[in-house]
Amino acid sequence: MKLQSYVQGQWAAPTANLTEIVSAVTGEVVAQASSGGLDMKQALDYARRTGGPALRRLTFHQRADLLKKLGQHITERKDELYKLSFMTGATRTDNMIDVDGGIGTLFAYAGKGRRELPNTTFLLDGVVEPLSKSVTFAGRHIATTLQGAAVHINAFNFPCWGMLEKLAPALLAGVPVITKPATVTSYVAHAVARMIADSGILPAGAFQFVIGSTGDLFDHLTCQDVVSFTGSAETSQTLQRHPVIARESVRFIAERDSLNSAILAPDAAPGTPEFDLFVKEVVKEMTIKAGQKCTAIRRAMVPSGHVDAVITALREKLGKITIGDPQLENVRMGSLVGLSQRRDVLSHVATLRGEAELVSGDPDNFTVEGADAKRGAFLPPLLLHCADPRRAASVHEVEAFGPVCTVMGYDGLDDAIALANRGGGSLVTSLYTHDIRTAADLSFGIGTFHGRLVVIDRDCGKEQTGHGSPMPQMVHGGPGRAGGGEELGGIRSLQHYMQRTALQGSPTMLAGITGSWTKGAPVVEEKHPFRYHFDDLAIGQNFTSKERTITLEDIEHFAHFTGDTFYAHMDEEATKGHPFF
Repeated sequence: MKLQSYVQGQWAAPTANLTEIVSAVTGEVVAQASSGGLDMKQALDYARRTGGPALRRLTFHQRADLLKKLGQHITERKDELYKLSFMTGATRTDNMIDVDGGIGTLFAYAGKGRRELPNTTFLLDGVVEPLSKSVTFAGRHIATTLQGAAVHINAFNFPCWGMLEKLAPALLAGVPVITKPATVTSYVAHAVARMIADSGILPAGAFQFVIGSTGDLFDHLTCQDVVSFTGSAETSQTLQRHPVIARESVRFIAERDSLNSAILAPDAAPGTPEFDLFVKEVVKEMTIKAGQKCTAIRRAMVPSGHVDAVITALREKLGKITIGDPQLENVRMGSLVGLSQRRDVLSHVATLRGEAELVSGDPDNFTVEGADAKRGAFLPPLLLHCADPRRAASVHEVEAFGPVCTVMGYDGLDDAIALANRGGGSLVTSLYTHDIRTAADLSFGIGTFHGRLVVIDRDCGKEQTGHGSPMPQMVHGGPGRAGGGEELGGIRSLQHYMQRTALQGSPTMLAGITGSWTKGAPVVEEKHPFRYHFDDLAIGQNFTSKERTITLEDIEHFAHFTGDTFYAHMDEEATKGHPFF
């Protein structure tokens, strides 16, 4: 099939320079892609002039309703996405993370928009600040929606989740989206895009979808636009150096390479629940999506005295992983997304082996169930051991983006902290300990180098969401090497798409503009606000009752008058010794 772009409200078929996309499992061609012939300037203008105004007219609650409807619409059709995702090498479990995870993010933001945001088109930020002695002049901060477009450039590993986790906060903030998937898995993203476009749920111009290259799109960006990028550090740096990004101060959110860690604490010895949880999580992060996760565990740090025990436990579990056609029931790990990705992983593994020993897995000798190991992009889980991580460099600098992890020993918490921070900024590190002091020391020691920390122990082991699972409620991003960006985090993510402005004026003016009464603004006491019709209520209407002593008779009357006779204040025995009575 020829994948089409969706721009200016129409599907545009590719005309030239077609790129063949093959199945990661069979090597057969499954789609063709090209973005040739698209006018990126017109696409941006359409988003700004058509999509933006339509979204900004809606309140946060109305936008949240759109997200909920989108989630429901895609849910009804998700089996189609599952079938396509198998061709990317993803198992059914992998698909749940990508497809259901993406849909779940839509629902999460729909719920947060309804529960946590006002039914307005702007946000209040902070409290009113008096700026004059007699309170005739004050100020407060507001956040209003940017009048540009959100350009989303996504990675290949999560074609569904990656698109939707960026889309949800942008639309909730009121900014139209132009999204570009990675070409190698774009046929899955294309199916999601068609569901969104064909649903008719979003206003015209609120969503556009570009297959292939972005062309000259960056040449036409302005200070009102936002770029959100997920991918390699090299590509990110190239895009961030674009002269328009610098000249226009375009907001750029980057989520890139990350050498994430898992730290087994000294108290988590073999035989403890924390040791078992550590081993289980490392195996899971090596094998889910064949290790192609920006949050996957790349460095497993363990007390020097437990290195052999950890390697033995990991080798045993990794040896039981069935690799092959992801559609088969017994297959635990599918393929990488393509042969070029496999070559890239093997190249980086060769670099790592200059400082580490391969202790589990053989890329030249492994069994593949139901598929051809040469035509498909398969690899077994590859576990390495670095005996001297303090002197080593590559294990802290080179990421093999596949089923690869390096075990390394540490001597004391200070050493573990230093090794974790050698990653130069990471998305996530998980800590395995049942000792609160140890957890605190590690958290505060590595926090500034990490976007997320997960403390896993026996108390949360059954319900914890996992080292590698970004949750919509929590921030996803990291400093330094990880890109310095931040996504998700609940309502926080809307700030990327809004401008904070200091608003100053008289209390009357501030109250009128913000719809929130401000000290010093007029107060109207004509009659009790409850006696107005709802539509006649206005900011500043007030009622102040006269002081009176509440008597037992008042309480009795209120209880019987309202029917609330079952509370403690109606029971002499229940109120004895109660601090409230």
